[in-house]
Amino acid sequence: MQANVTTLDANAVGSVELDDAIYGLEPRQDIMHRMVRYQQLKRMAGTHHAQDRSEVTVTGKKMYRQKGTGGARHGDKSVPQWRGGGKAFGPKPRSHAIDLPKKVRALALRHALSAKAKAGEIIVLDKAHSADGKTKSLKEAFQKLELSNALIIDGVELEPGFARAARNIPDIDVLPVQGINVYDILRRRKLVLTKAAVEALEARFK
Repeated sequence: MQANVTTLDANAVGSVELDDAIYGLEPRQDIMHRMVRYQQLKRMAGTHHAQDRSEVTVTGKKMYRQKGTGGARHGDKSVPQWRGGGKAFGPKPRSHAIDLPKKVRALALRHALSAKAKAGEIIVLDKAHSADGKTKSLKEAFQKLELSNALIIDGVELEPGFARAARNIPDIDVLPVQGINVYDILRRRKLVLTKAAVEALEARFK
């Protein structure tokens, strides 16, 4: 699969071959959904906590005498049926993470890349570099490329000036190639890969 290579100034500078084993699959929604669910559950803090009857601060004194009142028998006020009592089976701190085989995670990434390629939403950039590190000039360059909502993937290391300038632009995410993931690919309209990122991804999947 051939893809045109462009610069930040929207000038064509040749083309690059995209591996069909990575970008030419028929996208499967179920695999991508499993991966997005895996990522979202893994990032949940799981710090929710409700007090049970052993943790609430109430008196332990018996409410009233056992017999002779004509009402039901009750002990202390920490039980769930009373206002201020503990919660029965309330949430406790735990991990929400689920397991997903490594091969399925890798396959989901290839399907996400293929989905973007099939939709014509992949742009290959010569390099992600900002001469002055200014947000204004980078925003103007993105307007030439018609990028208003995009994920930009560079090589192993980000160019500091480019990353600094891009972080102030809404709906633009910049990640090194080792941070590429299915969730971020699908949540942005365009996927921008530098030539270094394309080479790194091919080496990763080989």
